[in-house]
Amino acid sequence: MTGERAPTLSVRDLRVEFPAAERGATVKAVDGVSFDIFKGETFGLIGESGSGKTTIGRAVVHLVEPTAGTILHDGVDPARLSSREFRAARRAWQIVFQDPNAALNPRSTILTSVMEPLAVSGVGSAEERRRAALQALARVGLPEEIGARYPHQLSGGQKQRVVIARTLTLKPELIVCDEVVAALDMSIRGDVLNLFAELQRELGLTYLFITHDLSVVSHISDRIAVAYLGRLVELGPAEAVTENAIHPYTRALLSAEPAPLPSHMRTGKRILLEGEIPSPINPPSGCHFRTRCGHAVDLCAQRAPEWREIVRGHWAACHFAEQFCSEENVAGEKAGATLLGG
Repeated sequence: MTGERAPTLSVRDLRVEFPAAERGATVKAVDGVSFDIFKGETFGLIGESGSGKTTIGRAVVHLVEPTAGTILHDGVDPARLSSREFRAARRAWQIVFQDPNAALNPRSTILTSVMEPLAVSGVGSAEERRRAALQALARVGLPEEIGARYPHQLSGGQKQRVVIARTLTLKPELIVCDEVVAALDMSIRGDVLNLFAELQRELGLTYLFITHDLSVVSHISDRIAVAYLGRLVELGPAEAVTENAIHPYTRALLSAEPAPLPSHMRTGKRILLEGEIPSPINPPSGCHFRTRCGHAVDLCAQRAPEWREIVRGHWAACHFAEQFCSEENVAGEKAGATLLGG
């Protein structure tokens, strides 16, 4: 997949495997994933639990080392850097986790926690680090006096803002957001999402936004990728994926969401997926989704579908993708879609 401009993040044939309890067995958490993310873009990644989306995010920031494949940041492979070069480079890509309670040390004040990345990186003097931390707190909408408090004295939304502020101190270019609003009350999710949007406009940030919530990802993303059992099954502009989904799995996810569906797809019936997601230790042959797909035929078991561009900027891995993409949808996407890369 190639775009008209150089990506800030380029992932090619990424594979991540973990040893399983069974002797000689491996968990294929990520099984050959490729995508690009461009500067200033919000790239949404969705899927069920066990789809590999969190492992992809952790691999991108090298909290998990790939078994195979390449991850390039601005064309540079961090695996080829020296230890000193790697420590300096990784400031440009950070991650915000789902649970802010687990991300903050309960014995440290908020100001100490926000200053910590700067101290670990050896950036500036103690006073410079303090000023930078206070500026970061102000940027996420928290008053200076918050710095003297401890995590248990803050609400869930405030703690997530603290975690975001701590991330900003290193002036990253790419931030992986791993289910960042999943642990928050519905009443404050919108405020946190708006904060991410404001920071992106002000600082030119790039996001890999990982979530299982279609309503969230369709609202904030420029493009959306759909993961299933360690593979991507669909990728395209957010509007195209949510309104003209090509892959049967994406269609099933959309059928469970009341809001994103366009009128011509509102049948009133939910597409039910039979059974649980298969084990990544022994995934199905051919198409990983075939055991739960109502359209599967013998070909789906014999051969994995090719990952290909069905219409401009809209990719899918399904033997029958062209059939699911109606002539009307193809015409609309060709006329209106803007290529953001694939």
